[in-house]
Amino acid sequence: MSIRIVLVGTTHPGNIGAVARAMKNMGVSDLALVEPRHFPHKDATARASGAVDVLNNATVVDSLGEAVADCVYTVGASARSRAINWPTLEPRECAAKLIEESRAGPVAAVFGPEKYGLTNEHLDLCDALLTIPTNPDFSSLNLAMAVQVLTYELRAAGVDDAQPHYEPDAPLATNADMEHFYAHLEDVLRDIRFLDPDNPRHLMRRLRRLFIRARPDQNEVNILRGILTAVDRKGQPRD
Repeated sequence: MSIRIVLVGTTHPGNIGAVARAMKNMGVSDLALVEPRHFPHKDATARASGAVDVLNNATVVDSLGEAVADCVYTVGASARSRAINWPTLEPRECAAKLIEESRAGPVAAVFGPEKYGLTNEHLDLCDALLTIPTNPDFSSLNLAMAVQVLTYELRAAGVDDAQPHYEPDAPLATNADMEHFYAHLEDVLRDIRFLDPDNPRHLMRRLRRLFIRARPDQNEVNILRGILTAVDRKGQPRD
């Protein structure tokens, strides 16, 4: 089973170490770092307090897309309301969902920079939002605290006991599969003048929500891309 914690744009290396410690406490070891400001760093090692193996095995990448490319399900932590209505999960149900989806392939929980959190562009790569209920008068959580809440719920939900189960004939589409499909879809919608090239994002974000609800497998994505290819060739003679 692969349940990945992804940290995006972490500014303080000590927070990376504290997250590694929180993960190891709860038996989660797959850590990915997207453009950390300082890593590796002595402060990360010091705050890890014995979870140095999690740091040493962490993957460092240049984009969130790269960090979750192989994932079949991704949640993004966010405390802010959004204009587009993402499916929203609290930690307990999020943990259960991650374990369930991990039977089909790697899954990820994504946490944004300490000060600003994840952007809408980051959340475009996510299937759902993770929100942690807090005191509305003092709602700010330290990054490691937020990760600890989720990893505790993963532990309580039995992350160690769940067994992966794969469908070799039709595995779920990965994040990378879907990103290729969205790029293809946007190109075709531009070509047929359905999408306004000066303001594409609102429509594409809603279409992403639609296909996230559908949860297509790789065969279905191939069918959809075949349809788009046929539309691309609409001006050519047909058999």
